[in-house]
Amino acid sequence: MEQQQPWALVTGASAGIGAEFCRQLAAQGYQLVLVARRADRLQQIADEVKAAHGANSLIITADLSQKTASEDIVKRLAEDNIAVEYLVNNAGYGLPGSFHVPDWQEHADFIQVMVTAVCELTWRLLPGMQTRGVGHIVNVASVAGLIPSSAGHTLYGASKSFLIKFSESLALENENTGVKITALCPGFTYSEFHDANHTRSVVSELPSYLWLDANSVVSETLKAMSEDKVKALVIPGRQYKTLVWINQHLPGLGALFVKKNASNYRITD
Repeated sequence: MEQQQPWALVTGASAGIGAEFCRQLAAQGYQLVLVARRADRLQQIADEVKAAHGANSLIITADLSQKTASEDIVKRLAEDNIAVEYLVNNAGYGLPGSFHVPDWQEHADFIQVMVTAVCELTWRLLPGMQTRGVGHIVNVASVAGLIPSSAGHTLYGASKSFLIKFSESLALENENTGVKITALCPGFTYSEFHDANHTRSVVSELPSYLWLDANSVVSETLKAMSEDKVKALVIPGRQYKTLVWINQHLPGLGALFVKKNASNYRITD
């Protein structure tokens, strides 16, 4: 593999925010390691960024719910002599319904993808970034990790809160290493996310002002990551910055809002 240009690795690269990270990082001169389960979709992204920006791509099909997936990915990188400078931990999904609805294996797989795989892939790639004195890590969390939790999708907000605290600690640990780390906390964003977790019919009733587009979410994140002093949290959109501010300063009001409106975006059956 060519080493003249830096490499970025994006999980969940086949659609939505992940695919947009691939496009915009390729436009900035990065070569790409594309990780997801759907090889055909990854190939489409690879072809697109090659045609648009001349970016080379390595496609790795992986299911991050498998316990060896992160280790296998890093082994493949070593085989191809690829040093990752930009890591985007984006893979994720939601489990609709109350906590007792999915069986335990579904919950275990969810925790593996949303929490364990993020930590392990970061743990395996961070030392190389520290040694080289340059690196970027974006952990895609959610505004759900910053506001009161609702009934339904029980582990989703909890997993995103974990990623936020994880990112905040890592950012402090790496202040003097040259590695920049942040948690991206978007709100509702147009993507396949809600089709995959079967909530499209519910969230489609939400007002248009609550929706973000992947292009602006990613561009705001990359701009923030390019600054000398990177904030540990990136919250795209004024509406969500306002929502988080309300929760921080008027927590009772934030909790009441979530309780009254959760049925508009969460399935509890």
